[in-house]
Amino acid sequence: MRTAFAAILALALAACSAQSAGDVAATEQGGPSRHSVSGLEIVPLTIRSENTEHRFRVEIARTAQEQARGLMFRTELGANEGMIFPGGSPEPRSFWMKNTPLPLDILFIAADRRIRNIASDTVPYSTQQVPSVGAVIAVLELPGGRAAELGIEEGDLVAW
Repeated sequence: MRTAFAAILALALAACSAQSAGDVAATEQGGPSRHSVSGLEIVPLTIRSENTEHRFRVEIARTAQEQARGLMFRTELGANEGMIFPGGSPEPRSFWMKNTPLPLDILFIAADRRIRNIASDTVPYSTQQVPSVGAVIAVLELPGGRAAELGIEEGDLVAW
């Protein structure tokens, strides 16, 4: 009886180990990674500005609930981190900084994937609307001042 139990236990442990190794392999092979605070998927994003390419790893807020929460209550955001809010068809969009303690650069992205306008260093906790200039398909939030620091401007190309 003990031998049978030991054999079953060994098989169960081997199965768990194989599953864990598979999970690690999927992550190492470029499987989706998740942000430790938000739980959102992290995707690579690049902004091409003249001859320079700026690389970021951004959380992707897909659902209405994820987009409503955004970066609220977050107290840290790395220099090459951010959050992208993809939309459906092009439409005017606006954001606010309610419950957001960090200043942010808010980049509005048009259908051609070019930056339409940038709201720089937005005011933390403000409930004032920050609007796009015209219709956009996505909005990107970066740490406040980062766009100017890197020379990112309206018209630069965004890929994610």
